[in-house]
Parts: sequence; structure tokens; C-alpha cells
Amino acid sequence: MAKDINGGHVVVTADPDTVSRADRIVLPGDGAFPHCAATLKKDKDLFEALEEAVKYRAKPFLGICVGMQLLAGISYEFIQTSGLGWLNGKVSQIMPSDDGIKIPHMGWNDLILNREHPVLEGIKTGDHAYFVHSYHMILNDSDQVYAHVEYGQDVNAIVGIDTIVGTQFHPEKSQATGLKIISNFLQWNP
Repeated sequence: MAKDINGGHVVVTADPDTVSRADRIVLPGDGAFPHCAATLKKDKDLFEALEEAVKYRAKPFLGICVGMQLLAGISYEFIQTSGLGWLNGKVSQIMPSDDGIKIPHMGWNDLILNREHPVLEGIKTGDHAYFVHSYHMILNDSDQVYAHVEYGQDVNAIVGIDTIVGTQFHPEKSQATGLKIISNFLQWNP
């Protein structure tokens, strides 16, 4: 999805030219990592437009759920699959230390903020977000973790670098917390 903030409209697109012209880009996830990665990479022009806009022209980017996980270099969901590699990390199955903790991780959790970021303006530790996932991103650089939750282990909830941000949870389903994050992203001028 591409957001044209100057024109004030949202465009859902797979068109490389539209992605190139977007003021900011949102990549939601749909389904499992291998399918999302294959779908994204099969259109060479779209993939190159996305990479050019985000990595080289620094357009603000928000990945949501699997869209966040795609930022990693590799995933082990079902089969080993290469991601975008924009963050140095991997995606693996959640393995809670307590057998009573159910997978998938589904429901509300309290965010624990690791560091400040403009997208988190007005968000505080203890604010709730809604999660639905069985896999999570493990990063090699703790500075790229903006927030996490406790779910039988630390689970990275918000990650990023430069103009790239990702949320493991669904901000669109996370009521006031999610709406604030989306609003902050739309107003962010890095």
C-alpha cells in the first residue's frame, strides 16, 4: 500500500510506478512468510521500485505483521526463505519457556518500550497492542528493537532502522495505541 500524503489519499497497489511516487509505504502481511516473500519478489519491477524507494530514497516504510518479518534476512517458517534483509535478523517460531503459553500468540499484550522513536511519540510502556502470530523476528542488533512484549520470552513488537519501521502486532486492530502509531507514521518527516 502506498500513501500519497500530499494528495491526501491512500492507494492499494502493486504498480511499481505508484510505489516509486509514494510519499510513504505500508507493507501489510498476508499469510505466511514464504508466500509473501515469493509474491513480492516475483514481480522484479515492483521489488526494485520498493527497494529503491525505501532503501535508497529513504521513503518512510511501515511493515505490519508478516510485512515486518519480511524485513529480516531469513525466515524459518515452514521452509527456509530469504527476506528483504533490510534488518540483520531471522524469523523463527515462538518457543515460550512455559508449556501453558499457547501458540499462536493471539490477543492483547502490554508494550515495553526499549527506546524512543518519532513513530512512538505518545506511546508508553504498558500501552496495549493486538497480536496474532506464531513466528517472531530475532534481531542481531538490539538498537533496532524499539519495543517488545513478554510472551513466555521477549518477543520483538516494534523494530526499525533509519526510515524503516515494523510492528509485529496489528496497529489497525490495536485501538488507541495503534491509531496513534499510524497517525505518527503518517506525520513523520525523517
